Amino acid sequence: MYNHEIDYKIYGDDMQFVEVELDPQETVVAEAGSFMMMENDIHMETIFGDGSGGGGGLMGKLFSAGKRVLTGESLFMTTFTNMGAGKRHVSFASPYPGKIIPMNLSEYGGKIVCQKDAFLAAAKGVSVGIEFQRKMGVGFFGGEGFIMQKLEGDGMAFIHAGGTIIKKDLLPGQSLQVDTGCLVAMTRDVQYEIEFVKGVKTALFGGEGLFFATLRGPGSVWIQSLPFSRLASRVFAAAPSRGGSKDEGSIARGLFDMFNGD
Repeated sequence: MYNHEIDYKIYGDDMQFVEVELDPQETVVAEAGSFMMMENDIHMETIFGDGSGGGGGLMGKLFSAGKRVLTGESLFMTTFTNMGAGKRHVSFASPYPGKIIPMNLSEYGGKIVCQKDAFLAAAKGVSVGIEFQRKMGVGFFGGEGFIMQKLEGDGMAFIHAGGTIIKKDLLPGQSLQVDTGCLVAMTRDVQYEIEFVKGVKTALFGGEGLFFATLRGPGSVWIQSLPFSRLASRVFAAAPSRGGSKDEGSIARGLFDMFNGD
């Protein structure tokens, strides 16, 4: 599948947006709700599925859309096509404080695996699918779920993450233990497992949750310092509860988040 070769520029620091430059007839595909602004002559269209163009007919589109539902995303995506004679620009914004990470998939073997809510936009032709983990324990105990997104193709893709982002390059056999919510993305050869935190006191009172992800090289991984789920739980805990005191609501919410992997 041919990928449109788009140019881009990222603006801002903690509340970033990416401006994509489109040549005539070039197209970028984005998640619903990520659109910020665009110039004239750019045509918007809602599409069913991931917009990769793969699959045959209606059944192919239904399968593509079904994969997106499993990752918690909408059935639909939006395409932005430059119908003018010159270059035009369209911009997409992060949904919460953090960073936008540009990824040229051709530099990473044509595939990146990322958290199910990390995808922001991509050149037309990039396939947005699902990546099942091998061990069912990831699904039952991993907090963030055992289903992750996979981005496949040879074009540009943009993902977003919270707080500060760091990239770690792992050598063959080298491992890294990460909070499940802090894992943003990894290259195709990185092995990913969920492990139980040893020591009940650490799990119950250490504030780091009950489980962590063990990543094994070779490959690259991207880690975020502030998962949105962690940010949201802190905001919720600080807000007064409707049915009782602030402290009661905070304690209940904190226990709920702890047992849900946050």
